[in-house]
Amino acid sequence: MKSEQQYFEEAITLTAYMDQMEKHKENSFGVYEKFDVPKDDEFIGLLKEKSPRILVITEDWCGDAMMNNAILRKIAEAALLDVRVVYRDADTELIDRYLTNGGRSIPIYLLLDDEGNVLAKWGPRAASIQEDVLARKSQLPDKDAPDFEERQQAFIEQLMKEYTTQHELWLTVYEDIRKTFMPVLQQSK
Repeated sequence: MKSEQQYFEEAITLTAYMDQMEKHKENSFGVYEKFDVPKDDEFIGLLKEKSPRILVITEDWCGDAMMNNAILRKIAEAALLDVRVVYRDADTELIDRYLTNGGRSIPIYLLLDDEGNVLAKWGPRAASIQEDVLARKSQLPDKDAPDFEERQQAFIEQLMKEYTTQHELWLTVYEDIRKTFMPVLQQSK
């Protein structure tokens, strides 16, 4: 069984991943170009000081990954972090260690120390965004309903529109990543 460290060493950079994207490349770069990391010297400063590495489990067909990875890239650039990406579907052994409610939800961000130990896990969504998405999904008809596919597609299109245009969502993702990683960084040596 490969360790997280081995996955990290074999992975590609987040920049290379975004450059290779096919499905959501334009939208992801749209978020990336419009989002600025808040002037939060404490978090960015701590990331620079501790210099953790981040291993991302993702796929480019995922709308959540489209938005979240662009924000993570901005954080990484501001803090000079090494962020690398593995594709979830290429080797499910890793994602199966980090299931969300029993599912292979992505993206997952693993904060690693120098030895490759996992210090923290974030993903697939900011908590408040997750609550909103689940509440809205619960309004969809049953999967066997005649209008399920149409309504689900409309829901996904609306979500993608929000993900690509709403700066508040981007800040929510940033703050949730900060909230997850900051305490661990403060405690690490």
